[in-house]
Amino acid sequence: MMAALARARAFTEEVVDEIKKVTWPDVPELRSRTIAIMVFVIIVALIIWLMDVSVSWILRSIIGLFAG
Repeated sequence: MMAALARARAFTEEVVDEIKKVTWPDVPELRSRTIAIMVFVIIVALIIWLMDVSVSWILRSIIGLFAG
């Protein structure tokens, strides 16, 4: 039991040491990166939507050849 507590304490100390090494972004950097990610997500969403619409149209066209 004591060994587990010692390992947990050592782990916690290592985590705190690593967190201190992290360089956190300032507000302008955070804002610009957030905007860049949002633009990227919108672009990817539009590409997926266009692919979905295109495949749906193609499948409806193929099914229409045999249905009618």
